[in-house]
Amino acid sequence: MDKGWIKLHRQLMDKAIWQSSTPQQKVILITLLTMANHKEKEWEWKGKKYVAKPGQFVTSLQSIVDKSGKGITIQNVRTALNKFEKYEFLTSESTKTGRLITIINWDLYQGDNKEINKDDNKELTKDQQSTNKELTPNKNDKNVRMKEYSVCMYDENFKNIIRLLEKNTGVIPPILIDEIYEYSNVFNLDMFSEATKIAANNKKRTVNYILGILRNWKDNNILTIDDLEALRKEKELERQEKEEKQKSQNKVQYPKAKKTRFHNFDQRTESYSNDDLEKIMERKKLEYLERLRNQNAL
Repeated sequence: MDKGWIKLHRQLMDKAIWQSSTPQQKVILITLLTMANHKEKEWEWKGKKYVAKPGQFVTSLQSIVDKSGKGITIQNVRTALNKFEKYEFLTSESTKTGRLITIINWDLYQGDNKEINKDDNKELTKDQQSTNKELTPNKNDKNVRMKEYSVCMYDENFKNIIRLLEKNTGVIPPILIDEIYEYSNVFNLDMFSEATKIAANNKKRTVNYILGILRNWKDNNILTIDDLEALRKEKELERQEKEEKQKSQNKVQYPKAKKTRFHNFDQRTESYSNDDLEKIMERKKLEYLERLRNQNAL
């Protein structure tokens, strides 16, 4: 971040962006102005050179929070950036090296030219007019810019994730790109795909819902497909155990039959062996035949 000071026009107090901002958003707005580069800045990252023009700077949500001071949260910053983009105060886009913030019309108000009001616009040089035109966002080109960043500035895993989400949820709000990128460093494409399927099954085809699923998995240390399969098996076992317990509780309990004196007698055959039983049967047979002969003799 450059040292020195910035120009703050009194007319800012009358602007809609200031009038409609919360105290936290006003702090963030001033902080963003102080973080912007006054001069072109060049740096190298992983062997590749990057350049930030005046009014631009590369940062992170957490860095903006830290520089804004006590009471400012990441959610405050996300909301503020989204609002400031709608007012065309800045553009905020995620790059490989961090979040690129571009303050619109920076040269007009912070450049070396004299202080300018509406009547002085005609005194702008051609170079200044060209710079302002380049920095002013074209709403029709917003999706194109996001496509360019997703194709050129990120690794293949992140590109595939963006394509997957766009296919299933439509255009991704720029404010969510940072968070998606953070989760792409934790989960691979397969995990994003599983989260997308769950969202579709629940009829919640939104990026926020998918990120909520990923957030829950991260909090519970479910980081891979194997972790997810283990969790599903565990839940299936819990379901089966619950069903078995329910069946057991619902099972009809029939009363046991009461024993009578008849049950106290042992069967006579229990005390005989097989040979004894055959001898008894043979003897009974002979006795029967003897009775028949006697009856016929009569």
